[in-house]
Amino acid sequence: MTKRVVHYVNQFFAGQGGEESAHLEPVTVEGALGPGLQLQTLLGDEAQVVATVWCGDNHFAENLESTRREVLRRIASFEPDLVIAGPAFNAGRYGMACGEVCRSVTEELNIPALTGLYPENPGVEIYSRDIYIVPVADSARGMKVALQTMGALAAKLLNGELQGTAEEEGYLSRGRRKNFFFAENGAVRAVEMALAKFHGQPFKTEFEMPVFDRVPPAPALKDLKGATIALVNSGGVVPMGNPDRIEVSSASHFGRYSLESLEDLTAQAFESVHGGYDRTYVNDDPDRVVPLDALRALEKEGVFGRLYEYYFSTVGTGTPVKNCSRFGTEIAGQLKADGVDAVILTST
Repeated sequence: MTKRVVHYVNQFFAGQGGEESAHLEPVTVEGALGPGLQLQTLLGDEAQVVATVWCGDNHFAENLESTRREVLRRIASFEPDLVIAGPAFNAGRYGMACGEVCRSVTEELNIPALTGLYPENPGVEIYSRDIYIVPVADSARGMKVALQTMGALAAKLLNGELQGTAEEEGYLSRGRRKNFFFAENGAVRAVEMALAKFHGQPFKTEFEMPVFDRVPPAPALKDLKGATIALVNSGGVVPMGNPDRIEVSSASHFGRYSLESLEDLTAQAFESVHGGYDRTYVNDDPDRVVPLDALRALEKEGVFGRLYEYYFSTVGTGTPVKNCSRFGTEIAGQLKADGVDAVILTST
């Protein structure tokens, strides 16, 4: 009997456009759509993509609970044996939506589900312990390989053939332990690993320890009256024309721009080059991401000492953690050298 699969995608992969369509509500299309067409080819005769449910990224993120219920209702109506979401690569909102769909399907419908995310996608941290996540590339350039890997895992889930470790089966660890039988006892295996490490040979521990990225918060300012405050943002707000050529995603650098003699950031002189959100309202008024007008007013009221004469800007979407850490270290170094006491890091 042919198994039934429902596929979830966002508005872009449904062929409805980019950010201008991110507000669109859930829609159901019978059969495969977009990347689901290749997915159907990979599944062959074992399974059929009976429907595609898609939704705008912004609508899902801004109406999480109601949209989750509506998407779940649409999926359930097709009585699937498996749900596949994405792949979402390194798209944050899309990745979060895929994670939420898969977790809801797994927990509420008791149906297996999987998605494909770049390991640094925020959806991995939130959902990896609850669902099957296939590690994929950071962009749609890796679509072919992503679908092949997801298709292989889908076939195993449909046929109940998932037996090995997460690494062996091709998905990210869910932090669950399984018992395995080995020919050698633990002492022998431990000595073999120790010798491999001693000789610089590859080895893999059987007990991986979690890695936590903990940043201790700085102490609160005791007095704002004499404090120097700086503005930093990852919303891509730059002088018109993007003089430093900061990339729209996967940024490799940041920019520093003067605020001297400026009371606010105007739409004629500044713009956002960020490729991960609808920039319409920011380009109408760049102060929405770099709140210079509000800070100038507070500065004049004497709420704090002075506003630092430059602001820093980069683009967060798709930017590797390694680059982000470097940006933070370099920006913080400049601010400390210039006597800045606190930073307002605005969000998009």
